Amino acid sequence: MKSNIQFILSMIIFGTIGLVQRYIDLSSSETALLSSSIGCLFLMFVFFMMKQSISWKLVKANASILFLSSIALGGNWIFLYQSYDYTTITNATLGYYFAPVFVMILSPIILKEQLPIKKIVCIGVAILGMLLIVGNGISASGKGDLLGILFGLVAAAFYAALMLLNKFIQNMAKLAITIIQLGTTSLLLLPYVLFTEGFSILEVPRSSIPFIILLGIVNTGIGFWLFFSGMQKLKGQSIAMLSYVDPFVAILISAVILQEQMTFVQMLGGTLLLGSTFVSENKSIRRAIIKNDFNQ
Repeated sequence: MKSNIQFILSMIIFGTIGLVQRYIDLSSSETALLSSSIGCLFLMFVFFMMKQSISWKLVKANASILFLSSIALGGNWIFLYQSYDYTTITNATLGYYFAPVFVMILSPIILKEQLPIKKIVCIGVAILGMLLIVGNGISASGKGDLLGILFGLVAAAFYAALMLLNKFIQNMAKLAITIIQLGTTSLLLLPYVLFTEGFSILEVPRSSIPFIILLGIVNTGIGFWLFFSGMQKLKGQSIAMLSYVDPFVAILISAVILQEQMTFVQMLGGTLLLGSTFVSENKSIRRAIIKNDFNQ
């Protein structure tokens, strides 16, 4: 039960990222730099308070994958925050949640996994759902929404790359991996931010400071801490099911708190997208329930 609560709390925290980001008056790259830096420092504090240590021998052995995954993490955040700037949280979230579809498409090529008929159908349904969201977004609100959804899809592609790259990291604890990725992402983003934005990051509006700290400590640091603490004792099927708390919270915030509108066609598209990824990630819930009943 404790693991379930920890994982659900992490999903709720991740689901509020779009709301928090709305109150930060910085570019997406500056926001990504600050959130990754603050999150890294917080997780390092937690890591050492737990009296854990990082094996630099293992870091060296996985250095190239850690570097590439850090680039993917930075790109993921930049485009996700950019997506929130151009469209509604709902559209950005649905675009971002196309990541599992990218993973399904790339898994046979990168991981040499088989792609069964069921997953091929799910990919087709997910693409149809995304086309409904994008098409209706263009007709309803114009180019702004389209650009926001496209940024969400690019963020999803980076996140898919991150998930696939992490599968090649060997013998390292998840929390240690996250600390190194966050730290490396910060180091990579620093010259990029200074080159593109200059030193304007030093002139952060006072009104944005509490939300930057919130994004770094709570949404990044505590969110990842609860995420990895919870998933340690959860089965893959439970993780897949509980992961849908994240988009549910984000869409709820979009509709109830921010009063962002969603058309029927977009709702249909979102249902097809989320439903197809849910079905693809869960082999057979009914069979698992029957098996548990039989064992009892």
